[in-house]
Amino acid sequence: MKKIAVVLTILTIIGLFAGTLWFLYAKSQQPPVVHETEQATRMTIVRKTVATGTIMPRREVALKAQVPGVVDRLMFEEGDAVNAGDLVARIRIIPNMVNLNAAEAQLEAARINFDDARRELKRHSELFADKVISEFDLDRYRLSFRLAEQNLLAAQDNLDLIREGAARNSNTASNLVHSTVTGMVLDIPVKEGTFIIETNSFNEGTTIATVADMGEMIFEGRVDEAEVGRIAVGMDLVISVGALETERFDARLEFISPKGMEDQGAVKFDIRAAIELKDSSFLRAGYSATADIVLDRREDALAIREADLIFEDDRTYVEVHEGNQEFVRREVETGLSDGIYIEILSGLSPDESIRKL
Repeated sequence: MKKIAVVLTILTIIGLFAGTLWFLYAKSQQPPVVHETEQATRMTIVRKTVATGTIMPRREVALKAQVPGVVDRLMFEEGDAVNAGDLVARIRIIPNMVNLNAAEAQLEAARINFDDARRELKRHSELFADKVISEFDLDRYRLSFRLAEQNLLAAQDNLDLIREGAARNSNTASNLVHSTVTGMVLDIPVKEGTFIIETNSFNEGTTIATVADMGEMIFEGRVDEAEVGRIAVGMDLVISVGALETERFDARLEFISPKGMEDQGAVKFDIRAAIELKDSSFLRAGYSATADIVLDRREDALAIREADLIFEDDRTYVEVHEGNQEFVRREVETGLSDGIYIEILSGLSPDESIRKL
């Protein structure tokens, strides 16, 4: 038994030794590591910042009523096109009883004064015909009659306005809401039968409809304070609309707010840009969008991937291929970067290959 144990031990040692030799041999036969290389290419490098915002019409008007009452009829629906002056809604007036009673009393008093002035004028006209009074005296009664007549007409018009919203001899009616601009009806927040209040010096009034010119759209967004110093009015923008994934719209920056506003702990500035619309696309008001603001651009620039650079002691290097997997570190001068590719100003030629890191 002892002999068998010794033999097994010797065989185990020999096997382990042989396995180690085989492992070292196999490892020495593995292919050498081959580094990938690439060359600098000519391209356009664009440095940009992104602003988020919405698409809005440049001119949007809220139409309001001039009198209180109930919406009697709506002439348009949302999405319909309207022209300036078109009738949008008719209001059925519910008069205030206090004002109505006062107007009726004023009309009755004006009618009494008118009847009295008419009788006085008739009587004094007969006296003038009999040459009892002079024409100077008669003129006073003629004036009183005309004033009483005008007061009667004014009282009647006032009562008509309270009852119907329009005077009999007027070409306009305050209970009719007309569009003041040409465009599209974006929103009608009321329905027929809705009670509304009028717009005046103390009250904004109920909005009957919102009309906007959809032929001129703008982008309204915000940029961070770290980027606002790099942009200027007149810069080009590229608008991406979330609802139109494949569409891009050109725009031009036309306004930067002089005052920042705090938004979620960061100071941001409002911007506005005019959008160049396409005939084949329709932009709806309220679309969420992002704007790429072009800060700088290099056309036909020699560029490499920024990930292939080596930064050391405030210097920038690349590893240039010398053949047979040999690379030499060389300093290069860089320019504009878009975050992925970076411009090479000197130190590398287009026909040289560099190590891909």
